[in-house]
Amino acid sequence: MAHPKAAPTPGGPGVGDEYYPDYGNSGYDVSHYDIRLRYTPATDRLTGTTTILAKATQDLSRLNLDFLLDVSSVRVNNRPATFTREGEHELVVTPARPVAAGGALTIVVQYAGVPSTEVGAGYTAWIRTPDGALAVGEPEIAWWWYPSNDHPSDKATFDVSVSVPDGVEAISNGIQPRPPVRETLGYTRWSWRSLKPQATYLTFLAVGQYDVTTDTTENGLPVYNAYSQLLSEEFRFAAEASVERTAEIVDWESTVFGPYPFEALGGVVTPPDTLGFALETQTRPNYSSAFFRRGANTYVVAHENAHQWFGDSVSVAEWKHIWLNEGFASYAEWLWSEKNDEGTAQEIFDYLYATYPDDADIWTTAPAEPGVEQLFGDAVYDRGAMTLHQLRLAVGDEDFFEIVRTWAATQKYGNATTEEFIALAEKISGEDLDALFEAWLFTPSKPVVAQTLALRSAPQAPKSWAAISAAHDLLHH
Repeated sequence: MAHPKAAPTPGGPGVGDEYYPDYGNSGYDVSHYDIRLRYTPATDRLTGTTTILAKATQDLSRLNLDFLLDVSSVRVNNRPATFTREGEHELVVTPARPVAAGGALTIVVQYAGVPSTEVGAGYTAWIRTPDGALAVGEPEIAWWWYPSNDHPSDKATFDVSVSVPDGVEAISNGIQPRPPVRETLGYTRWSWRSLKPQATYLTFLAVGQYDVTTDTTENGLPVYNAYSQLLSEEFRFAAEASVERTAEIVDWESTVFGPYPFEALGGVVTPPDTLGFALETQTRPNYSSAFFRRGANTYVVAHENAHQWFGDSVSVAEWKHIWLNEGFASYAEWLWSEKNDEGTAQEIFDYLYATYPDDADIWTTAPAEPGVEQLFGDAVYDRGAMTLHQLRLAVGDEDFFEIVRTWAATQKYGNATTEEFIALAEKISGEDLDALFEAWLFTPSKPVVAQTLALRSAPQAPKSWAAISAAHDLLHH
């Protein structure tokens, strides 16, 4: 006797992330977002239509999207769908017809609102600036401007199209499939396209008055840099002396980490006193102007562009693995210091080991299990980098850099875990590294190291570290 087929069931309101269990949604997998917006800086009013192309991963009767703004209509597979709100950021959508596992989903959401008035996760991630706005944040930002399956484990490609008043720029990720187009009296539409898989929080929007420089790399990739016109002359010169070297830095990082994984590169320097951090937004990091308050700072450029490999291409499977992003990007700064003869990685390690007090968070927090409160703390950044340096010392440069390049290549465009990295390191080196990783990643106390400069004397900071530490707190977004 044949068993009756089970009835379709609702997708879940989260993917079950240990730290953020209700972020993202189960029941479907997104392949593409088409985000079409109109934004007026004077009123902060945003109207939009986002079309989501996805595939059901189960027999699906209902699905959730992460979103905060007011929704006027939802259509699923060309039929009106009903929708309601549950909790803080869940938009619950019931299609007119269930969707079978493996079936295509075309979800069209129309919406409007004033993003700066919306509160989610206890704060407002959307930032108004004197001449526009910034949609830049981690781990939450999509909720304020487009509906999504908001978790790094569900990457997609993107089209972002934004209509803004004439004379205002609207900048996002990837390439421009067409130049800005005057579409109505007083408004111009800007279009951007991301060709490679991209996490929702890495998708950004910067609206305002920006000066733009464009170029191409030796390999023909477009370089697009933007500088807020509100920057003072001293900040502007220092920012340009840093961000205009992006292509050079990416070329160097490609020799260390393997081929650059994306279709474009560049950077955005935001208006003063608006953004309080830098973020590795895919293909085009965003930088607070404060990084350049003491002059040029190529270390933050090296950090955010190292993320293009570690964090953007190779993304976390869950947020608790965030050291895989920040430890690698921080260690890239150490390698950039070595490359420029401004202090070796060992000198930087010795300096940090000696100067952090024994009861500091870096030692009382395990990088591989930092908890939500320390997700962007010193243990994730600096102790993450220190872990990589200890691995380098243990296995030697040849194996270490093979591990790094193999990690970037085999996990390209995917999602990864700490356990997978440890397994790869042991496979390539042929060594049992359990004790090393247990001490540096999983134990909430200061590891004991062999005799180092740090133990013999009170080390001075390497020359480069003055620049790095000046912006240190800003990096912990």
